[in-house]
Amino acid sequence: MTENELMDKINLLEYHQKLLLKLLNNPKLELYKLIIENGITEQETGQFFSLCEKMNLKLEEQKAEGYVNFHPLFHELSLSLPSTLKIKDVIHACLKQQICLSLFQELEKYL
Repeated sequence: MTENELMDKINLLEYHQKLLLKLLNNPKLELYKLIIENGITEQETGQFFSLCEKMNLKLEEQKAEGYVNFHPLFHELSLSLPSTLKIKDVIHACLKQQICLSLFQELEKYL
């Protein structure tokens, strides 16, 4: 194992340790459980939250324009997730953790 790989592992463990401490105070943080269980990095998590914000804005814009079908957003999210995550698990975890509620309530309809 190279020095860079070792540092990456240490950083991942430190990030997951922070999430575990948050989970101790609030066991309902389902998304954090998924992140830890699937070895998702802090960078991947940041990308996910950024994507959620963008998609939430798209959803609001599309609703204002009269759209009623949001399957393309569902498809975009499913393609953007790390391969270890399942879309169904992510949607349920985000709903339980109340992350971008309107977005994930809408996307839940496509499961």
